[in-house]
Amino acid sequence: MSLPLTLADLDLATIISAVFQSHAETVAAWQRNEPGSWGALAGQAVLAVRRALGRALTDAERRQVWQATWDQLMQFRR
Repeated sequence: MSLPLTLADLDLATIISAVFQSHAETVAAWQRNEPGSWGALAGQAVLAVRRALGRALTDAERRQVWQATWDQLMQFRR
């Protein structure tokens, strides 16, 4: 019997990059500070990680995904 996957088992950066590529228009909207764009991207990242884990995320895991998503978005602004 294998242990359930955790965030540590995933490459979050790669998953989030794929979300950004799939939702390039939303990333562009975020860069223009359009309302709702951050939430849309954060939600898509959570959904992608949920699919990768095969289960719902805990509140702490969701916060980690949000932070990783934000950190990666901030790289676009640099």
